[in-house]
Amino acid sequence: MAPDVEKNLNTAEARVSSADSLAKDEAIAMVGDRSQDVDPAVVARAIHKTDWFLIPAMVFGYGLVYYDKAILGAAVLFGMTGDLQLTVTDRSTVPPTVDTTRLSWATSLFYFGMLAGLYPMSFALQRFNFGRILGAVVVVWAGICMSTAGVVSYRGLYVQRFFLGFVESIIPTGFMCIISGFYTQREQSLRQSWWFSSTGLFTIIGGSLNYGFAQIQGGGLKAWQYIYLLAGGLTFVFGLVCFAFPSSPVSAWFLTGEEKVAAVERLRAGQTGVRCTQIKASQLKESLLDVKTYLIFVMMASAYTMNGAVSGFGPLIVSTFGWSTLHSILFQFPLGGLCFIVILVTGYLGSRINNIRIIMLILTCLPVIAGCAIIWKSTWSYRAAAPVIGYSITGFFGGTVSLIITVGMSSVAGHTKKSFMSGTIFAGYCVGNIVGPLLVKSQTRAQHYPELWLGLIICYIICIAASTALYVVLSRANTKKEQLVQEENEEDRARFAFQDLTDLQNPYFRYSL
Repeated sequence: MAPDVEKNLNTAEARVSSADSLAKDEAIAMVGDRSQDVDPAVVARAIHKTDWFLIPAMVFGYGLVYYDKAILGAAVLFGMTGDLQLTVTDRSTVPPTVDTTRLSWATSLFYFGMLAGLYPMSFALQRFNFGRILGAVVVVWAGICMSTAGVVSYRGLYVQRFFLGFVESIIPTGFMCIISGFYTQREQSLRQSWWFSSTGLFTIIGGSLNYGFAQIQGGGLKAWQYIYLLAGGLTFVFGLVCFAFPSSPVSAWFLTGEEKVAAVERLRAGQTGVRCTQIKASQLKESLLDVKTYLIFVMMASAYTMNGAVSGFGPLIVSTFGWSTLHSILFQFPLGGLCFIVILVTGYLGSRINNIRIIMLILTCLPVIAGCAIIWKSTWSYRAAAPVIGYSITGFFGGTVSLIITVGMSSVAGHTKKSFMSGTIFAGYCVGNIVGPLLVKSQTRAQHYPELWLGLIICYIICIAASTALYVVLSRANTKKEQLVQEENEEDRARFAFQDLTDLQNPYFRYSL
C-alpha cells in the first residue's frame, strides 16, 4: 500500500478507534462493523414495504406544504386583498395605481419564518424520536393554518404567515434526511423526486380545489376562508399519520427483524450511514468550511426565486394577460403538470444513469430562462396565448430544484452534516422565495414586470454557473479519493460505513454527479 494511502486510512482508523467517545451510527448495533450477506429477495421486500409506507405519506405531506403556500396566490383573487387591506390604491394618479407591497411581504414573511425554523427543526429531528417530533409539530401547523380564516388585517396575516413558515420548516428537512437514511445514493434520486413532485401535483389538485371554492356564493365565510379551513383539516389528518414515521430502518415497525437487517446492510456500500442522534460540533465546523455547502445554497436560492414569484403572484400575473379569475386558476394546471412530469423524469434518469444529475440540472435551467423571456417580450393582448405558454414552460424549474435536493443530500455523509445540509438547502429555498415576490413591482405592470423576468433570468444563469462549479469540485474530489485508495480494503470499507464519518473523513465515500 502506498504511503499516502496508508496515512489516509490510518487517519480514518484513528477516528474509528476513538468512536467509544463519540456516538456511532445506530445501524452498527444491528449489523456490526463487518459486512454480511443478505438475501436479495428479503432486500427487495424491505424496499417495497419502505416505499409503500414512506412515499405516499411524504407526497401528501409535502403537497400540503406547497398547497398551503400557493393558496395565498388564489386567495387574493377571492377578495382576500380587500378584506385584509393587502393592496393600497393611490387615487391621486391617473389612472389610479395599486401598490402590492403588503402582499409581497405577506408572501415573504412565511419564508422568514421557515428560515428561522430550519436548523432547530433539523437538529430536533436528529436528536429526538423522529415520528413524535414530526407529528406534534404538524398538528400545531394544522392549527396555525386554520387560524388564517380568523385573520382580520394584513398585520395579523404577517404574524400568522411567519409562524406558519416556522413550523412547516420541519417537513422538507425531515423528508430529505429520512430519504438519505433509508435509501442508497442511486435510489435517492428517484425517491427524493417522488415526494418533491407533489409541487407540481398539488398545483393541479390545489387549483381544482380553489376552482371549486370559487363557486361558493353563500355561507357565513368568504371563499378564501374556506380554503384555509380545508387545508388545516387535511394537515391535521397528516399530523396523526406522522406519529407512525420511524426514525430509521433500524426502528421501522413495518419491517420484520430479517428485513430490518437487510434494509440496513444494503446501505453499507454507499458509506452515507443511517442515523446518529449525537450532534457533533466537528461536523458542523466541517460543513461551514465545505465549499459544497455554499454552492448548493447559491443553486437553491437562485433556482427558487421562480417559485417565490409564481406561488404568490402566478394567478394574479396570468390575470393581467386578459384572462378571468377562474381562467387564471385553470392555467396553473399546465405549469403544475409539466413541473410534475419533469421532476419524475429527471429523478428516474438520475437513478438509472450514473453521473448525469448535474448535467440534467443545468439543462432544466434553459427552458425556464426561455419561458421568462417569452413572457417578458411577448404581446400581452386580451387573452394572449404566448405569455401563457411561456408561463407554463417555466414549470421546468421543478426539475432543477428536485435535482439540487438530490445532489446536495447525496454529496454528504455524517448525520450532523446531513442535517446541516438539509437546513442549508431549504435556507436557499427560503431566500429564493423571499426575493421572488419582491421582484414583482406593480408599478411596472404596463412594461410587463421587467424587474421580475430579468431578475429570474439572471438567477438561473447564476444557478448554471454554480452547478458547473460544483461538478468540477465533486469530480476532482472523486479523482483524489481514487488516487489515495488505489487498492480498496473491503474489511475497512465495511467497518467505516457505520462510524458516522463525513464524506471528507471517509476515504471510501464517492460523490454522485
